[in-house]
Amino acid sequence: MLGGGERPEVLRREIIGVGIVAAVVLVASAVAGVVWGVLAPTERLRVTQPGRAAVLTGESMHLFDAVGMFLCIGAAVAVISAVGAWRVRIARGPALVLGVLLASGLGAALMMWIGEWVAGVRHPRPDDPVVGQIVALPAEIGTDLALLVQPLLAALVLLFLAALHPAADLNSGAAGLLGDLRPAEFADEADDFRLPYGVEQYRPSGDFDPSSQPRG
Repeated sequence: MLGGGERPEVLRREIIGVGIVAAVVLVASAVAGVVWGVLAPTERLRVTQPGRAAVLTGESMHLFDAVGMFLCIGAAVAVISAVGAWRVRIARGPALVLGVLLASGLGAALMMWIGEWVAGVRHPRPDDPVVGQIVALPAEIGTDLALLVQPLLAALVLLFLAALHPAADLNSGAAGLLGDLRPAEFADEADDFRLPYGVEQYRPSGDFDPSSQPRG
């Protein structure tokens, strides 16, 4: 169990670690937004009369393509950021999951905003197109549900990594912001724990060892 003087220092390092991870997630999401804004396909229309246009054949599918690309890029950012955040051992715990979840949610919104801005700069809407002109409209997400994939997937990856870890403290050196919940006597008795007699007769593979075993 951590002493009274050690806990503030551990909490400070954990908060700093979570803050750095959150900042990296936001930067990565912003870069992903630029990538999406460059790669997202446009929707082309033909101007039929002033103020009216008709979508060219097959161009309406690009709206789905743009959203699909956004989801794939957001999922990649979520997995990479979650795995990278897990490498910060001092920050492992509830605070890290909460920080990554919030940062990924804000990052998804930032990715959408920056991506749509980049797409609008690359393909600006014409003010007064002439009849017969082909107009390329910039890509748009169109639904806020697409923002849920990145934070939920990032949190799911972190929970999966935590569930597979054999150590109760996740090798962070502390129980985290929820406090050290393990009584001190548990840690003291851990080294003195002995397996019941007969358990050592079984090999790691599960086969029984017929040889005589020492008693006492």
